[in-house]
Amino acid sequence: MSNFDDKNPTRHPAGHPESAKAKLLSSHERALIAAQIAADNRAHSIVILDLREQTPLFDFFVIASGTSRRQLHAVSEEINREFQEKLGDKRLSISGYRGSHWIVLDYGDIIVHLFEPETREFYALEELWAKARMIPFGLQASGFGLRSDQGSVGSGQNSDQCSATNSTPTTDHCPLTTPKPEALP
Repeated sequence: MSNFDDKNPTRHPAGHPESAKAKLLSSHERALIAAQIAADNRAHSIVILDLREQTPLFDFFVIASGTSRRQLHAVSEEINREFQEKLGDKRLSISGYRGSHWIVLDYGDIIVHLFEPETREFYALEELWAKARMIPFGLQASGFGLRSDQGSVGSGQNSDQCSATNSTPTTDHCPLTTPKPEALP
C-alpha cells in the first residue's frame, strides 16, 4: 500500500495537514515559489529539477546555494514561513540545519536543497539526477508574482551544458541566464 494519496495530484503523503489554498497550487507552482523565495533572500545558482518521470516519491527538487551558514538558515526559515503562512503548507521534515552545509526541507512533493557551494559541488545532485528536466523560473522583485518568461537565477549553466543532458537546449528544458537588472519590472 502506497503512503501517498492517489486522489491528490500534488503527491502529498496521505494525511498531510495542508490548507485549501495549498491544494489549489500544483507542485510545479510551489517549486517556483520556493525558488523565488530563495532568490529574494539572495541565494544563488538556483535550479529546479522536474523529477516526476524519474521517481514516484517526489515531483521537484529546488536546489540553491548560499554564501554562509547564516544565509542558509535565513533562506530555509523564510521558505518555511512563507509556505506555512501564505500557502498553508506544512514542512514534513528538515535535515542538516544544525551543521548547515546542506539543509534539506521536505514538503512531500517538493524537496528544497540549500547548500554551501563546496558541499553542492561534492554531492552534485544535478549530475546524479541528470535525466531530470530543468525548469526555468522568472524573477520578480519580491512576492509570488512569478513569470516564466525571464529565465532562472544564476544557474551557472548555458545551452551548451544543457544539451549534454537534453536533446535540445530550449527554455523548456534548460534554465536561461540571469536576466539583466534593467529587464526586471
